[in-house]
Amino acid sequence: MTDPIRAFVFGLGYSATALGRTLRGHVAAIGGTVRQSEREVALAAEGFAPIVFTGEAPSIAVRKALEGTTHLLCSIPPGEAGDPALLHHRADIVAAPALAWIGYLSTVGVYGRYGGAWVGERTTPHPAPGRATARLAAERAWREVAAERGIPAAIFRVAGIYGPGRNPLVNLAEGKAHRIVKPGQVFNRIHVDDIATATAAALRARAEGMFNLTDDEPSPADDVITYAANLMGVVPPPAVAFEEADLSPMARSFYDGNKRVLNRRLKQDLGVTLRYPTYRDGLTALWREGTWRSRSPDVA
Repeated sequence: MTDPIRAFVFGLGYSATALGRTLRGHVAAIGGTVRQSEREVALAAEGFAPIVFTGEAPSIAVRKALEGTTHLLCSIPPGEAGDPALLHHRADIVAAPALAWIGYLSTVGVYGRYGGAWVGERTTPHPAPGRATARLAAERAWREVAAERGIPAAIFRVAGIYGPGRNPLVNLAEGKAHRIVKPGQVFNRIHVDDIATATAAALRARAEGMFNLTDDEPSPADDVITYAANLMGVVPPPAVAFEEADLSPMARSFYDGNKRVLNRRLKQDLGVTLRYPTYRDGLTALWREGTWRSRSPDVA
């Protein structure tokens, strides 16, 4: 008989909460950190065991929770000083007596520029300076912690995330959608439910190594906006050349790397069948099921 899973997540945000909901009822406990007390109350009402952790100082409550944790996932992005969880709780993680597995949610942005070519888990990353470089450093730091602890670690490089409350349908309805055209540029995406399925499979199996969490069809951003508009029966926004688009530095940085990301390990090693293998599948389901605005009031 296997020991019960007691999961803890640094950063119960959009993707990690979806994972928690997938695991709920199948594990002994699901705890994690949030930044705001309002979020703590909402998740506690769902059966989670949330702890407020701002990432600015160690938390006694987090240290106590780690003592009983068997499976640990981090989804907090690194800051200027590094990964907040490791900055304040690295020693607690290494010392956690029951810890058997570590997972880290990273980004396909670490691959950098590949001119639209296909990349896989064995492709050498060439991240742009800044956020992507920090992500790659965080991946290495978590693998080092797992090696020191003597347990497996899985790194998940995640594509552009969409799902209830966060998708082009919402952007169109709110007048915030932009149809930006950059010839030759493609992006992979992944529905949040597929992220939850994949990370849950990896957690249960104590999977080790690198996994790209992406859909099967890297596509231009303007194609996705046009498809969403057609679903809604509205006129797509006018096309705007990338060079002329009014984008924030963060938004513009998403267009820096251009690659097609393979997801073979997701399917072959984790045994996951994507529920939404293309953006068309995901957006169509959101629209027809009426979940495009939000699945629940605390989707953030």
